[in-house]
Amino acid sequence: MYPAELVKPMRDDLASAGFEELYTADAVANAINKEGTTLVVVNSVCGCAAANARPAAKMSLQNDKKPDFAVTVFAGVDKEAVDAARNLMIPFPPSSPSMALFKNGELVHMIERHHIEGRPAEMIAQNLAQAYNEFC
Repeated sequence: MYPAELVKPMRDDLASAGFEELYTADAVANAINKEGTTLVVVNSVCGCAAANARPAAKMSLQNDKKPDFAVTVFAGVDKEAVDAARNLMIPFPPSSPSMALFKNGELVHMIERHHIEGRPAEMIAQNLAQAYNEFC
């Protein structure tokens, strides 16, 4: 588990853009099962989270259609919340960073780490925007 002071700037990056931070399994279940669409970002300390995932997640919210809710859990820190989110992302294997779009509690779109690594934030944001246009 990473120390809180190490991950604070990485947490703040998404929180300052309007993402709600989730710390417990109950909070994850409540957020994902709300009526409407919810984007879940599994945040991480890795370089691809900093260079690609977080910028893409924030950029994607500039789309005309966007999720009703945007939430985040932090891998390596919020074990209970991350495990709960990942359990709802099955059949996809655990990966961080990753992003999932849920509609009325159902997983409708998934971006795994291998879709994030080596891809520009703009391309990932466009992928999310296409999902928003379809499901939001």
